[in-house]
Amino acid sequence: MPLSSDEHIGTRVRIARNAAGLTQTELAGLLDRSECWLANVESGRKPLDRFSVITAIANECDVDPVWLLGQPYRLARNNGSVAHSYIPALRTGLRRAGLILSGHPGLIPQGVAVDLGGAADILRRANMARQAANLQAVVQLLPPVVEDLNTALLLESSGGPTREAVLRLLADAARTSRMALNQLGYPDLAWSAAEVAAGAGTQLQDPVIQAAVAWDRCGALLHQASARETVAVADAALRDLEPHTFGAGAIQEAVSLRGALHLRCAVAHARGGQTTDAWARIDAALEDADRLGGTWCDLDLHTVFSRGNVKVHAAEVGVEVDDPEEGLQRVTEVDVDDLPSRERRVHFMIDQARALHRMGRSSAAVLELKRASVDAPLYVYAHAMARALVSDLARDRVQSEKPVLSGLIRNMELVS
Repeated sequence: MPLSSDEHIGTRVRIARNAAGLTQTELAGLLDRSECWLANVESGRKPLDRFSVITAIANECDVDPVWLLGQPYRLARNNGSVAHSYIPALRTGLRRAGLILSGHPGLIPQGVAVDLGGAADILRRANMARQAANLQAVVQLLPPVVEDLNTALLLESSGGPTREAVLRLLADAARTSRMALNQLGYPDLAWSAAEVAAGAGTQLQDPVIQAAVAWDRCGALLHQASARETVAVADAALRDLEPHTFGAGAIQEAVSLRGALHLRCAVAHARGGQTTDAWARIDAALEDADRLGGTWCDLDLHTVFSRGNVKVHAAEVGVEVDDPEEGLQRVTEVDVDDLPSRERRVHFMIDQARALHRMGRSSAAVLELKRASVDAPLYVYAHAMARALVSDLARDRVQSEKPVLSGLIRNMELVS
């Protein structure tokens, strides 16, 4: 099952190292690894299957980790190319939204007054597609509604309740855009979407919306491997939320967002090699989930925060800190299959497959990835760590599941 030499990340590591003027010995030393390990990475014989290691290489070579990953993956199968075709229109809408929110003079509406109820309905459908991990549907729905909201914002420039309603819808649209753009491999544009949401949130002056926007900013930063900035943004939002999370004035949504922000920090700490801090954040999130009760699950603000989602993040943390068994066992008495979000369930399947492979259970890892790809094909085939795992499994030649593995390789287009 040969892989194209242009596909494996090691090729780009070698290019980045040479551009940085580093020898294999020098870069290996900076990473606290052996020269043999780095030689195997560059030749494609050794996988890079953890963001923490990829981030370290990117930092030492002064390159964008997204470039190292080779994103975006323009897959011809499973509607991959169709999803990418909507990106230019979404980019245009987000750019105009940023200009309008900043009060730039001379901008005029691109259409007539819109029905905000209809826009809200489209955004509900987009968010349902988001939780269903249907990336093509998300990016297909968003460009026209973003432009409609831009028009509404220009027509309601004097303020009032209608303008507030438009700002809430625009923040929602931008946040949904951020998620889809990250998953499709457009981190810079995802950051632009997060900034549009932040602009709307600032004008609303709603602490819950502002915390939700911070959560999205953290998501954009994590996709760009900016772990320190992620923690800084999350901690600032946590401080602002504090008055709304305890005592008589406690708001459930604020407690939920606090837990979700702790989960962002857990992943950031794990990718930065801060194991103790990562698990402490998982435990803090678990406390918030338990305060909210076993039936709580946030879909309205899209974080899906719940005890089940804490388990999803614990699995990812376990892989990143190289303690996969602890990651799978840290959160008990919860079934991820009960989460009302296919995206979260599939994300867990990917990280569970990564954990199983690191635990020496490669056949089980193949089957778990196959199960995930049946549920959400494009989401899995365009997922950087799922692709890294399949490349590694191909090198290991998992004979017991060879037909399944061959199908994953073919659908991810990892063959020449």
